[in-house]
Amino acid sequence: MRAVVCQDAQLRVAELPEPTPRRGQALLRVLRCGICGSDLHARHHCDHWNALMERTGYRGFMRSDQEVVFGHEFCGEILDYGPGTAKTWKPGTRVCALPLLRHGETIDLIGLSPRSTGAYAERTVVETSMMVRVPNGLPDELAALTEPMAVAWHAVRRGEVSRKDVAIVIGCGPVGLGVICALKATGVATVVASDFSAARRSLAGKCGADVVVDPASHSPFASSRNHGFIDEVTGGLSLLVETREKLGRLPVPWWHAWRLVDKLGITPKRPVVFECVGAPGVLQHIIEGAPLLSRVVVVGVCMKTDHLEPAIAINKEVDLRFAMGYTPLEYRDTLHAIADGRLACAPLITGTVGLEGVDGAFDALGNPEVHAKILIDPTSRATLVH
Repeated sequence: MRAVVCQDAQLRVAELPEPTPRRGQALLRVLRCGICGSDLHARHHCDHWNALMERTGYRGFMRSDQEVVFGHEFCGEILDYGPGTAKTWKPGTRVCALPLLRHGETIDLIGLSPRSTGAYAERTVVETSMMVRVPNGLPDELAALTEPMAVAWHAVRRGEVSRKDVAIVIGCGPVGLGVICALKATGVATVVASDFSAARRSLAGKCGADVVVDPASHSPFASSRNHGFIDEVTGGLSLLVETREKLGRLPVPWWHAWRLVDKLGITPKRPVVFECVGAPGVLQHIIEGAPLLSRVVVVGVCMKTDHLEPAIAINKEVDLRFAMGYTPLEYRDTLHAIADGRLACAPLITGTVGLEGVDGAFDALGNPEVHAKILIDPTSRATLVH
């Protein structure tokens, strides 16, 4: 079969042996596959990434000297099953699948491991237990967005954002745009988006952002007081003193009243901030600029050592969380939210290309003013993104 192979940071189209499903697995014909920012990074920095993954206990990540077929954001059609595998759906059924594949006792990351061929190919193998049927009528292009949108869906759930919360999204690349879509799908009323790129700010608006900010001229935190947030420590100290004084005027001991307030969950307003850039310095910039008590969810993957000043985060009592991946339930729910029209993510798709055009598509994605998400159609011979 034809596939795009990455080795020593070079991409080439090659003829590879047909992948063979084992027990509990299915062979898919790839219909569409998204090019992920992780793929762009792995092309040039996989050895460093490999070392980081080993430090967290995963030893199957790719190295630069290995032949690897990228592709973990995909939609496919069932062709066949491995021996002794229950045929849950008949061949021809369209499915998406979590990009996880068994190799004995080991679980591989499909598309980021030399043993588990990704979907930059005509065919790929998946675990049947990881498959989710594509609802009737959903285009292949949108179904292929299930994986990246599941990342965004999980990040929003990690943020525990309520409809009344103000969400601030820093960085409007594919990750940030996905988070915006997920926030609006869950009914968040006010979403502020910030990016230096004019094109990505435009896409943020199309994805549902209510306020779009160019950080070169305006801070995404500038309207904090308009939303009732506390933007300085002095304001927090004043709130403590004033609250104590007000509760002291009640006909009950003030400490009983305070405990009741705590039990009712009455707390000062604060935003939920999503860091979707993944570059050194961004997290520190957020900590310095965000209001007191902000909840910060880190979604962007920074591969370099970063510098933080914990004392500032402590003074502001910033709640710092990190988000990674998604669960099978979140993946399934994401696909159905896309199919139902609740998760309106079509604006992310800015082009499609064939296998021969993948190398050029990687270059094109380096310009944030042109593209956000490029999909691969293995049946296409297009060498230019269209």
